[in-house]
Amino acid sequence: MTLEQQLEKLTARTVDLHRVEELKNKLAKAAAEKRPLRIKLGADPSAPDLHLGHCVVLNKLREFQECGHTVVFIIGDFTGMIGDPSGKSVTRPQLSKEQVLENAGSYREQVFKLLDPAKTEIRFNSEWFGPMTFDKVIRLSANVTVAQLLARDDFAKRYGANQPISLVEFLYPLVQAYDSVMVNADVEVGGTDQLFNLLLGREIQKVHGLEPQIALTMPLLEGLDGVNKMSKSLGNYIAVNDTPRDIFGKAMSVSDELMWRYFSLVLCLPEDEIQAMREAVASGARHPRDVKDELGRRLVEMFYDADAAAGASEEFARVFSKNQLPTDIPEVELPAGKIGLLTLMVKVGLASGTSEARRLIQAGAVKLDEQRQTDIRREVELRDGMILRSGKRGFARLVLEKE
Repeated sequence: MTLEQQLEKLTARTVDLHRVEELKNKLAKAAAEKRPLRIKLGADPSAPDLHLGHCVVLNKLREFQECGHTVVFIIGDFTGMIGDPSGKSVTRPQLSKEQVLENAGSYREQVFKLLDPAKTEIRFNSEWFGPMTFDKVIRLSANVTVAQLLARDDFAKRYGANQPISLVEFLYPLVQAYDSVMVNADVEVGGTDQLFNLLLGREIQKVHGLEPQIALTMPLLEGLDGVNKMSKSLGNYIAVNDTPRDIFGKAMSVSDELMWRYFSLVLCLPEDEIQAMREAVASGARHPRDVKDELGRRLVEMFYDADAAAGASEEFARVFSKNQLPTDIPEVELPAGKIGLLTLMVKVGLASGTSEARRLIQAGAVKLDEQRQTDIRREVELRDGMILRSGKRGFARLVLEKE
């Protein structure tokens, strides 16, 4: 791949790039010295699951790998216990060491669904922050001013609204920036909400006598609601570890307008191919549902295979288009007798708690043997083989325990 081809591939779909000429020079220098660039991504394991929003950045990392470069994936086991408010009005909850390590293990497994393990270096930032003494923290803090930190958009808004900002939060961007020093990053990739932190990394690298990294940001992907950034806490996400049926079903719920963003940012289809599909839909040559079916299949193939994608598509058509039951309804064994409907939904895993169960029933989303349930106080007399359904994708077959 020529230098110009690399540059075209690596800058596609980006939002911010500081700076193009510097990236071009780094690529040329790396080629001349026959060494890979070091491409950094930091992730705090605040939850065990990655979703398609994370894939937007992971796709860019994979493209760097396809150009022969090394990805340095930093798992913020240290910073994960601090809390980063980027783009939010409050900090993330601080996690215990055990929670962070458990989530980190899940991250490693999931990122390798997209990245090449042979070209990926996994690092934990507790490696350098764990033994750091307080005097070194103070010296590091001397390299940034309060005025610089208040320039960050979310800090500025909270300060202007007289909302508290803890000193810990001020330290977070500095901690992330120092990661770039420790791994000698040539490029750091992140979402647009991370631009300030990426640029601070450039400044801290200069202080330590290093060539500043390229700051490259990718768009934030809207979730299934089409409004908010994809987030597990908002429930508007498609997880990397979702089943093929769930990935496909959720993809089919994406709006006709939003699906083009998924084709571009998640599947990385060339813009001319996406434009051709848009024109086919606009002319009536293709129905939006057929295009969305293609989106769902491609997303399933991304994490599974073509057979799983075809099966998920067929199952969706059977259940939703022909109003039939799924073929693989999970079975839940229960003792014979009566049980409250709310409690039943929680026991079979179709609701996280009685409050959610009540909400689903009141929304008309719950059926028992295909009969819609409206009474939140109902006592159900259990029978072997009963089918409990919640919403479009939640099913459970009740099996009575044998005496």
